[in-house]
Amino acid sequence: MAEREDPLMRLERKEQEKRDRNNGLRRTVYILAAVCAVLAGILIYMEIRKASLAKQIREAGLNSDKGSFYELVEELNVEKQDLLTQMEALQNDYAALSSDYDNINSQLDTSRAEVAQLIEKIKKTDATNRAKMRQYEKELGTLRSIMRNYIVQIDSLNTLNHKLTADAAAARREAAESKRANEELTQQVENLTGKVAAGSVIKARGIRLEAYNNSDKKTDRSSRVTRLLTSLSLVENDLAPKGPVRVYIRVKDPDGIILTNEVRTSFTIGGETMVASASREVDYEGREVDLSIYMNGIDGFMKGVYTVEVYTEQALLGTAELMLR
Repeated sequence: MAEREDPLMRLERKEQEKRDRNNGLRRTVYILAAVCAVLAGILIYMEIRKASLAKQIREAGLNSDKGSFYELVEELNVEKQDLLTQMEALQNDYAALSSDYDNINSQLDTSRAEVAQLIEKIKKTDATNRAKMRQYEKELGTLRSIMRNYIVQIDSLNTLNHKLTADAAAARREAAESKRANEELTQQVENLTGKVAAGSVIKARGIRLEAYNNSDKKTDRSSRVTRLLTSLSLVENDLAPKGPVRVYIRVKDPDGIILTNEVRTSFTIGGETMVASASREVDYEGREVDLSIYMNGIDGFMKGVYTVEVYTEQALLGTAELMLR
């Protein structure tokens, strides 16, 4: 036999079920109210946007009779895409533009940054915002004008640079030609100077080396020789310097040793100092001069060939030989 439910508990249970149904209905009503509010907000937003868009279309001078509202929006999107395409083409043109001048390159970098920023603005701006789109179109025109100015500047500077380069090359050629002419003239002067210097050197002829005995007679016997005599003539030369000229002799015995006495002398020629056997100074006035130089004070002479070299401080005048037996 089933246990009978307490009437009080049954009544309480029914009341709870009633309250649960009422709560469920209230939640449903709240949800539906919230949905309606959202839908209403959406409808209001769409109406406001539609009204704003219609106003923008009227301000832009578009004819709404040509088609529906959405067709007009599509047309504005096409115009936006066209503007974006033009901006990207300009960006490519700026990227391809370059110069050899730091100042212009710096300005180009600034303009490239402005183009990139404008492209981002166009992408983020609604196509129906005609005021912004017109502003961007103006900025596009400005950036195109700036680019044309860059091209003109670069062309002008390149033309000027080419001219300066050509002028510099011409100047270098002229300088090289002048240098070559100067070098030729210098060489001619040096040649003439060399010829004059060579022509001004005193020369000699008739150089002889002879041996004498105690009786002041010539001899070729080495055992009888007491002194040697070198004789020569300085030839006539109008180009040679006038005034005192010292002539030096260097006498070498058969062994090639320079003969010297107690009166030792030396001279310098070509930067080299040389020992002399004897010397003599004469007054030279450009006319022929005969002179003799004795070599005394030598203790004995050996058999063989003796050689004499005759010098001034400018040049070797010549040589002569003597055979003693």
